[in-house]
Formats: sequence, structure tokens, C-alpha cells
Amino acid sequence: MKRRITMTVGNKDEILRKPDWLKIKLNTNDEYKGLKKLMRENNLNTVCEEARCPNIHECWGERRTATMMILGAVCTRACRFCAVKTGLPNELDTAEPERVADSVEIMNLKHVVITMVARDDLKDGGAGILAETIRAIRRKSPQTSVEVLPSDLGGIEENLQMVMDAKPDILNHNIETVRRLTPRVRARAKYDRSLEFLRRAKEMQPEVPTKSSLMIGLGETWDEILEVMDDLRANDVDIMTIGQYLQPTKKHLPVKKYYSPIEFGKLRKIAMEKGFKHCQAGPLVRSSYHADEQVNEATKNRQLQFEG
Repeated sequence: MKRRITMTVGNKDEILRKPDWLKIKLNTNDEYKGLKKLMRENNLNTVCEEARCPNIHECWGERRTATMMILGAVCTRACRFCAVKTGLPNELDTAEPERVADSVEIMNLKHVVITMVARDDLKDGGAGILAETIRAIRRKSPQTSVEVLPSDLGGIEENLQMVMDAKPDILNHNIETVRRLTPRVRARAKYDRSLEFLRRAKEMQPEVPTKSSLMIGLGETWDEILEVMDDLRANDVDIMTIGQYLQPTKKHLPVKKYYSPIEFGKLRKIAMEKGFKHCQAGPLVRSSYHADEQVNEATKNRQLQFEG
């Protein structure tokens, strides 16, 4: 991996050198190639590819897991941290839920994460297709636990209810950054609306674990990170992931700080002390990282029944 040299040019942001702990192990084995081939054959998108996730080789090549992205590959929002394309999305593909379910069945997955682009052009924000994808997976792979990672669905309660009625095993919605930086980092999204989204999800289906992710390195303070933890716990969020922000292209927000593995370890310890049931924290951690380890006991028992 190329290393960037630290320098300041005029009033431009300082470019930080990537530390050694951000080196990524590439694994293009048969598992990785086979999963990629399956995705292309079924015309499926993955956030692993679109968002340039640093863990794609580990997840595809070693764990054989993937996060599928539905409702197209074009997002209606232009968040300044995200590499997913922005623009006018294509028409709805009503056959997509069945194709996703077919792929989950072929791969015989124990756990699948379904995320989506923001679809502010749709009245339901894409909730209907997401709910149908959950149901299609349930029909074809009842042993598979399903985690969903939706947008805020416009903050409309009926849209969220549609998703929760399909009873995912985990509801994941990312807070992304601290309150102060939200207007600069997240397009159209609001900090308090995301908290409300997570709270309402728990109220609708109390037995479904809720989860959220925070990127750090955008200029937040340590105290602001702890404030996010407190805000998530105040809204009964069960699981938290914390990862290092990495600038996808020169057009995106620059990295202000690279946190060390020791600092991530401290944050994980604090999160657990604050009452989260599970916390993944590390430089390369992303929202779906090792997601299969976070399902609740009821779901694990269901999986064991099918294995038996």
C-alpha cells in the first residue's frame, strides 16, 4: 500500500500519512472469486465493493460473508464520507428480493446483512423492498439470521414499521459521526432523527437488538465520542461498532486523525462499561464487521436447530 506524506499546502487540509496498522491483507482465493462471480451473475450490488470496504478480502476470502446492497447502486444523498455514487436512481427492481434470497440460499449463509442506498425519491424510502427481502430470505433460508442496515427512511414512522414488521434479527442504523460534525458529514441526515429512529425500532420490536456505528478521525474530540455512546445507550441501542474513517477519494473529507489500536481498545472497554451488549472497535472495523458474532441467543438457538 502506498503511504501518503504529511504536508500542508497553503490553506489546504493537512494530508496525514497512513500508519502501519492500516495495512490490509489481500486474499483473492477461490472463496473470494466465487462469491464475486455469484454477485455478478445475479446482478447484485454489495456495499463491500461500492463503499470500498477495507475488509472485503477478509470477509469474502476467509469468512465467506458479504453485505448486500439493495435498491440499486446510486444514492439520492451525497454524504461527504461515502464512496457510493450519488444521483438519480434507476426504477425499482421488484424482482431483487427474490434474487437476493436465492443467493443467500446458494451460499448457505448463517448470517446476512442487507443494506441499502438512501431512496428519498420513494414515498416509503425503500422500506417495502427491504421488508420483502427479509421475508424472501425467511422463506428460502429460515436458518439464516438477517441483519438490516437501512437509511433513516425519511424519518417516517410508517416506513420503519414496515421494516420492523418483517422482524429482522438485528436492526442497524448508523449514527456515523458526532453531533457537532453531522451537518458537514451527513447529507440530509440529522443526528437526533437517527437516535429517534433507533429508539422507535426498539419500541416496535423490543426483542430485536439495535445497533449503530461511529466513524472517528473526522475532527471529533474524545469527549464527543463518549457523548455519542451515552446518546445511543439513552435510546436503548444494544450494539456499537467504532472504526477509523478513511478518505475514499480526494473529493471526500480529509482524515484529521488516525486513532491507534490502543485508543480503539480503550473505547471498546468504555463502551462495554456503559452497558452495550457488544462492541467492535478497531481501525478497520466497519458497521458489518464480524456481524455474524452479534446475533442474539434466540437466533443462535434457531441456527443450531437447523444444523442438528
